[in-house]
Amino acid sequence: MSAEAADREAATSSRPCTPPQTSWFEFVLEEALLEQHLQKPSPDPPPVQLIVQFLEQASKPSVNEQNQVQPPPDNKRNRILKLLALKVAAHLKWDLDVLEKSLSVPVLNMLLNELLCISKVPPGTKHVDVDLSSLPPTTAMAILLYNRWAIRTIVQSSFPVKQVKPGPPQLNVMNQIQQEKELTENILKVLKEQAADSILVLEGALKLNKDLYVHTIRTLDLLAMEPGMVNGETESSTAGLKISAEEIQCQVCYDLGAIYFQQGSTNAAVHAKAKEKFFRTKELIAKNGSSSLHFTIDEERLAGYCQACEVLTSSSDDASQQATPYSQIHSCMKSGKYQDLVKIFLEDNLTLSLPEQFRQSVLRELFQKAQQGNDALDEVCFKVCVCNTVCDVLQGRIIDIQFCQLFLKPSKEKIDFLLEVCSGSINLENASEELKRKMAGFLKNLCLGMEDLQFVFMISSHELFIKLLKDDERKLLIEQMRKRSPRINLCTKPVTSFYDIPASASVNIGQLEHQLILSVDPWRIRQILIELHGMTSERQFWTISNKWEVPNVYGNVILGIKDSLTRDLVYILMAKGLHCCAIKDFVHAKQLFAACLELVTEFSPKLRQVMLNEMLLLDIYTHEAGAGVSGERPPSDLISRVRGYLEMRVPDIPLRQVIAEECVAFLLNWCENEYLTMQVPLPLVQTNPYVKLGQLLAATCKELPGPKESRRTAKDLWEVVVQICSVSNQHKRGNDGRVSLIKHRESTLGIMYRSELLSFIKKLREDIVNDIAAEHISIWPSSIPNLQSVDFEAVAITVKELVSYALTINANNHFWLIIQADIYFATNQYSAALHYYLQAGAVCSDFFNKMVPPDVYTDQVIKRMIKCCSLLNCHTQVAILCQFLREVDYKTAFKALQEQNSHDAMDSYYEYIWDVTILEYLTYLHHKRGETDKRQIAIKAIGQTELNASNPEEVLQLAAQRRKKKFLQAMAKLYF
Repeated sequence: MSAEAADREAATSSRPCTPPQTSWFEFVLEEALLEQHLQKPSPDPPPVQLIVQFLEQASKPSVNEQNQVQPPPDNKRNRILKLLALKVAAHLKWDLDVLEKSLSVPVLNMLLNELLCISKVPPGTKHVDVDLSSLPPTTAMAILLYNRWAIRTIVQSSFPVKQVKPGPPQLNVMNQIQQEKELTENILKVLKEQAADSILVLEGALKLNKDLYVHTIRTLDLLAMEPGMVNGETESSTAGLKISAEEIQCQVCYDLGAIYFQQGSTNAAVHAKAKEKFFRTKELIAKNGSSSLHFTIDEERLAGYCQACEVLTSSSDDASQQATPYSQIHSCMKSGKYQDLVKIFLEDNLTLSLPEQFRQSVLRELFQKAQQGNDALDEVCFKVCVCNTVCDVLQGRIIDIQFCQLFLKPSKEKIDFLLEVCSGSINLENASEELKRKMAGFLKNLCLGMEDLQFVFMISSHELFIKLLKDDERKLLIEQMRKRSPRINLCTKPVTSFYDIPASASVNIGQLEHQLILSVDPWRIRQILIELHGMTSERQFWTISNKWEVPNVYGNVILGIKDSLTRDLVYILMAKGLHCCAIKDFVHAKQLFAACLELVTEFSPKLRQVMLNEMLLLDIYTHEAGAGVSGERPPSDLISRVRGYLEMRVPDIPLRQVIAEECVAFLLNWCENEYLTMQVPLPLVQTNPYVKLGQLLAATCKELPGPKESRRTAKDLWEVVVQICSVSNQHKRGNDGRVSLIKHRESTLGIMYRSELLSFIKKLREDIVNDIAAEHISIWPSSIPNLQSVDFEAVAITVKELVSYALTINANNHFWLIIQADIYFATNQYSAALHYYLQAGAVCSDFFNKMVPPDVYTDQVIKRMIKCCSLLNCHTQVAILCQFLREVDYKTAFKALQEQNSHDAMDSYYEYIWDVTILEYLTYLHHKRGETDKRQIAIKAIGQTELNASNPEEVLQLAAQRRKKKFLQAMAKLYF
């Protein structure tokens, strides 16, 4: 069904005409007065409504003598009515924006078909087959107008339409609406079928590069005259309203960009075309302006299109695009990195670059995903909603109902995040008084809306709240809280804190305890404890948080302090310092430890030494996490303090094992081998197992160049590790007098437990681990005297842990990768084993672009890879790997090729075979099975000239090497 046919259907199915039959005199009078009517400031009816009236009358069906409905006749009356409709459109300068807003799709379709007809476009002609450059300017412009409207209508139909609430049902009105709806759907169906042709027509129009003309009232009058009276004026290039070539290009580019953007939802590559058209439109607007006699482009909508195209066509390595919040949000939504999404929204609360509508649309999409069963998104929805709400508050907008719903049941985590967002969304130093007032009002209203005083205290004691509210505002809020809840008894005397001490001090104690838990400021902690001890002497405040943990060796000493305030303060400062150290907040840890050291120095030499030891450990952690990462050596005074700790001989000082462990690891990591082997005191080696192990490691590393000495020290290290991994047997005598073995237990003869050994090894960095790795296998003893006492399971676990840790330090060490592969091979994990065998080859050959060194892919490694492939039923891969051996294993290769149940790509691997004997066997095998196609592939592989046995050896080796490279790269893509 063509658009013209749809138009005829529109003509026969249009709404019934309400105006009465018009006489010929009235038509002439109406035509004569039409232009005068259109020039009125506010004509009644409006011009667009005249189009509807004229076309309705012209399309009114007739009834013959047999009472049969006939199509509207093509008589003078109807032609005049259609001409009047065209004149009104000409008066509106054929502005599609105006016409589309006021005319339905069937009416506008009828109008533009009449324009095509009067512009002498042959009916039934496909516009895509017409050469626009050879047509009269008004005819070409009519075709452009029709095709522009066609794709604009398609784009508009893809947008959601708000349903109009129907009034009281009236049968004739409902029938009329339904009739128009069906007619619109039919026309849209035709337009969508012709969309490709319309796009080609408009793309062709961009190549015209010449001015065109659109019909005016005058040119339409000339066309309506008798053919002999026209005198060819309408065929000339100057008849009608001139539309410049750049104006045409601007509008056509915009319309093409819109249709390409709509099609991009199913074809992402089309978005690039849309981007090109929209950016060309921007260039033309910048040159000529957005308004002309013929059209107006919505620059805000164009900017939105351009922004969307930037996001949808951006690449992951486009650095400039990654700086755009839109592209980052799009990437986060696509990849599921929702925590990064929250961070972007939080950062934008300061810059306020994202529009409100965009923020809300992202939140709606998250809610939809959450409702589809992704419960993990509930927290993300809340966080994004909080960011949006704080943004609304700062911009003076009403708080969204979604925030109120999500905050019906507040929790500590929700309050914490809300306060974090509020703090991160306003810079108090630079913020205006208006912004501060808005934020303060928001926090006050939150307090007033909460029933749980614990949450009120969390907000009111927050630093941001205290800075934003003045004293009189606090008093006013206290009064409001009292009126709201008579149970709360708040004093009104002036105080420096927000809430004064109530009649029952428990409320204030709870608030202070909460502040004590949150604070990391030593001075503030001391002040809070003084206040708490002034209120009650019955509480032990070091117990109020189960997160405050102090090692038992310290706890016994601290809890022996008689003064309760000092005891609480020392315990809490140390617990908070240790916690900050654990979470790598070294700045606050140092402040807390320094305050604690200053305090205990006054009364306890023992605790003073404890704090000095902890501050030494903190300094080690700080250097290793900071300057040590870049390879900068520690300062000499830190090394001296580490040595001093190891040599310390102060009696009765509680010591933590981890400090000795870290000190020895620190010395090993910074190659202090001379000290560990020659200068460390002998009693220290005998009493501290970490020092002994460190000395053996240092000596082994130091003496590697000398094979005899290194064998001696390596043997000592070997024996120590074997002893740690040994087991002892526990026996029990039964009632019958027999002795039975009941359990293997970890031997107590080792200098430390296996768990301690593993923990210590994981503290060593690349230099040390590398020095004792597999490439120095020759220095270790080749046998174990007491083999039955070794716990091989413990050895296996230790090796697994060690190799896993070593690969986190250096993932490209091929020796460690081969060991990891051997471990997986031994535990029957063949796919994982192949992964690591291939990775080992890849890292030492530039992803197989160079030859893998023979000491990496030894015959033993190749045979293990062959077995892995065989057990994975990848038999063609087995045959190819058999070529990699120093002597080709034809027996295994032929046996593998006989297998018909292969899980690999079979014949597609034949291009990787360079051994002619294997290829000849394949040819025979496929001939025997009647597999003609596969036989031809094998014959083609044999026929390659570079495999000719008469070639020089260098050519044959090059052919083999090239096939090895391609095969290993294909395997890597399969298993990586």
